[in-house]
Amino acid sequence: MNLSDRHRKILFGVLVVALAAVGVYLTAASPSQHKSAPRAARSTPVTGGGPAAPASPPAGISSQVDSGNFDVYRLLPFGRQEFATAADTAQRFVAAYGTYRFDEQPQAYAARLQPLVNDQVGQQITQGFAAPGIQQQRQQDHTVATCTASLDQVRDIGNNSIIFLVTGKQQISKSGGGSNDSRQWAVTVARDGNALKVSAFEPADVGQAGDTGGGGTG
Repeated sequence: MNLSDRHRKILFGVLVVALAAVGVYLTAASPSQHKSAPRAARSTPVTGGGPAAPASPPAGISSQVDSGNFDVYRLLPFGRQEFATAADTAQRFVAAYGTYRFDEQPQAYAARLQPLVNDQVGQQITQGFAAPGIQQQRQQDHTVATCTASLDQVRDIGNNSIIFLVTGKQQISKSGGGSNDSRQWAVTVARDGNALKVSAFEPADVGQAGDTGGGGTG
């Protein structure tokens, strides 16, 4: 179709106006698109970083096993962070359990261990510490004990619990002198709601071959 100069000028003007309108539309739409992304990100729930919160383990291994890059946690009911939290709980429990003073009240002693143990173990510890014969002897001797703990071994892993072998090393001072004592414990750490807590413990040579029953008070 042949267009006169006048018609070509009119058509060119219409195209310029149309392109300008498209540019304005894209410029106005772009900020709203960028703003929608942060809103979507904020809607994603954020879990707390507390060490006691259990996390689901990753999926199993379907590809060929690579001995140089083998992630054993993908085959366990506990992920890496949860496993480390359980180990830390067992170690800190043994150290706290073996640290006490003759003038410390049973309630204060139990309160120090309370964050690390479930309710049943907490009650057993309180009763054991307050036993008249034990408390009277410690007061008479002015006994002060400090304890450190080392993780030795994983004895058993269950769907909801891990049993660690932990050695506690005590330095004990009394009015008549001082001494050192070392004892290995089998400490069961189990899921307790959204936390990992000691659910049982006893001397390692007694047993705990995978059970999560009542604990001892040593």
